[in-house]
Amino acid sequence: MAASSSTTGSAGAEPDTRVFELEGEAHGLADRLPELLMEAMRITSTVAHGIHGRRRAGPGETFWQFRQFQTMDAATLIDWRRSASSDHLYVREREWEAAHTVWLWPDMSPSMQFASHLSKVTKHDRALILMLALSELLVRGGERIALLGLTRPSASRKATTKIAESIAANASLPLLKASLPPPERLSRYSGVVLLSDFLDPPEVISERLSVLAAGGVVGHMIQVLDPAEETLPYSGRTEFIGLESQDRWTADRAEALRSDYREALLAHRGRLEETARRLGWSFMVHHTDRPASEPILSLIMRMSNAGGDYRLAPSATSPATRAEGAKAS
Repeated sequence: MAASSSTTGSAGAEPDTRVFELEGEAHGLADRLPELLMEAMRITSTVAHGIHGRRRAGPGETFWQFRQFQTMDAATLIDWRRSASSDHLYVREREWEAAHTVWLWPDMSPSMQFASHLSKVTKHDRALILMLALSELLVRGGERIALLGLTRPSASRKATTKIAESIAANASLPLLKASLPPPERLSRYSGVVLLSDFLDPPEVISERLSVLAAGGVVGHMIQVLDPAEETLPYSGRTEFIGLESQDRWTADRAEALRSDYREALLAHRGRLEETARRLGWSFMVHHTDRPASEPILSLIMRMSNAGGDYRLAPSATSPATRAEGAKAS
């Protein structure tokens, strides 16, 4: 997957010691999670201050406002007490409160452990922070959230902390080491947010996302990359070490690769964007040297439904929905 530049490296671990490596990784993640959770909460607070009220009418119990009666309204909606003090009929509107389930998945595969000299944080930790911050915002907005393939949907105020605890308790599971989200069949019109470097072959990614998108699921892809993966800033003799294999490759003049590398990266990203368009999903790129609040705020705005609030809303015209409608007819 991602490649790191180095002049030294260690040989692969013997199979019988791998379990101890996994245990060490699990403990390391558990030690870092409280700090990552605190950072996520800080980002949540920052983003929340940038989100202004975007309330809208809909099914719910909370009173919002009165408006004049319209011919399309049912007579049972008329508030006779309010109307008695005026020459007009008034309807009592309630605030939209329909909760959605949002499934979250941060890529925690070995390639996400990469961090270059251009960034202070690994892709792994940034993806976790973004996921935790987003989960907290969604819970505050009344949504149900869950970690894809691991936890059940919950709207509890402690849902974010429970997700963090679940990750720490299951850090060594193959499920949390996979570079692709689990092929779950999600409930109709739920939402899913995927945070990954998305460096697997585009056709493999497309096939897996098509499974998740079935049934009109609304999806959002955030490609998390180290800035060095975007620009290949290395020069001279450079050794690249695979993070998901024992592969090593030495370039005598790394700068000579830059143009072809950029072309290949952009072509790969173009395939990802094509998949997102086909599914009716959104796609964005985040570099780990940028503030974590940027993609969160952008994603919240993308989740907005034509100026409504920041809850996930199903797209009636998404390709998956249109396909189902065609089959039904």
